[in-house]
Amino acid sequence: MLDKVDLSSLQDKVLNDDMRSLIERFKTVREVTEALCEPLEVEDLNLQAVAETSPAKWHLAHTSWFFETFILKSFEENFVPFNPQFEYLFNSYYNAIGEQFLRPNRHLLSRPTVSEIYDYRKNVTERIVTLIEKQSQLNKIAPLVTLGINHEQQHQELLLTDIKYNLYQNPLLPVYLPLSETLDGKQSVKSSPKNSINWVSFDESLVEIGKELGDGVNGEFGFDNESPKHQCFVAAFEISERLITNGEYLEFIEAGGYDEPKYWLSDGWAKKTDAAWQAPLYWYQKDGYWYQYSLTGNCKLDPNEPVSHISYYEADAFATWAGARLPTEQEWELVAKGQPVSGNLLASKNYRPTPTAEQKMVKQLYGDLWEWTSSSYSPYPGYSPLAGAVGEYNGKFMANQYVLRGGSCVTSDDHIRATYRNFFYPEARWQFSGLRLARSL
Repeated sequence: MLDKVDLSSLQDKVLNDDMRSLIERFKTVREVTEALCEPLEVEDLNLQAVAETSPAKWHLAHTSWFFETFILKSFEENFVPFNPQFEYLFNSYYNAIGEQFLRPNRHLLSRPTVSEIYDYRKNVTERIVTLIEKQSQLNKIAPLVTLGINHEQQHQELLLTDIKYNLYQNPLLPVYLPLSETLDGKQSVKSSPKNSINWVSFDESLVEIGKELGDGVNGEFGFDNESPKHQCFVAAFEISERLITNGEYLEFIEAGGYDEPKYWLSDGWAKKTDAAWQAPLYWYQKDGYWYQYSLTGNCKLDPNEPVSHISYYEADAFATWAGARLPTEQEWELVAKGQPVSGNLLASKNYRPTPTAEQKMVKQLYGDLWEWTSSSYSPYPGYSPLAGAVGEYNGKFMANQYVLRGGSCVTSDDHIRATYRNFFYPEARWQFSGLRLARSL
């Protein structure tokens, strides 16, 4: 006769396993954020060159604010804020929480000091762990902690993109992390002779796009803007098997691409003219050579490296010049589904996109660069934002922006997936953004 299963003990074990797993993920992500700041000097931590960027110190504080505001404040018994003024200082855009300190002025917050911010992080981390260990409301807390973990991973990427832009304003062109201190002491760059573009074809089909939401503990996590799962028709198309390179983009420049309005959208031409764009961000010429600034230092332009830090307008103009177009996000997701989620991501510690060898298959889908699509950032059919203040996370930005897919060289490896929808305004260039071509059949 089989022994009776002690359901109570089994449930306790599952609960304990969930608790330990959640704590481990939480502490790991908190440690990564702080590790990314280790190469920086105190003077670097408060830099903010433009309103679109934020100081590294602010990222350190805001990611703690998120856990304190949305979890500790609601679930901690006898909650007392670390500092009552922090709710205002480090609120990004949550109007339901209250007013926010002006974003363009974040660099003026010399106080609280960096040391106080690290104390704040330590305090919040310890209190969240204690709250999880109590397990009394783990089913309610776990989804919010998981959201906070993914939120902090987004800010890890923003921290690196922001510090790159901020350091670039200094004529000394400071280096974030020398090559000798990267993962292998060198970048994983495999330059090869110029390759032609190979195309991979896909027949017309009715495809399933998006996902059903999980909380990250029971089921794979997803942001609300990735849902709901739905069907859509995709016409026959072909897509380039790799990202467009510096060398190919340089051909566009040398052919007068920045001087010919027929390639540009009207708003793009106006922005290009007003901002005097003549090349991607971080490109510059010296002594007749093109150079490129990166987090690991300056170097001559590698023609085989994927072109990065271009706006939607520039990506669209190049595609038009090349006799092609940008893929839709539905096409991109169709191609990416079933492919392994691996590539040149944050754990590689290259901190820049890398060339790829010629191969007749679609590659570089994950990592290297966020890929501009031609799709406007809008809600999927049946979309519903999360309840409460966290509902402001994604939904209220669904206007006047474009979707990017695939992650970049500074995206956390366990943060990206086929359904992930990033979004930026079409003029944005400081993110690690590039392009891949598509053509209709």
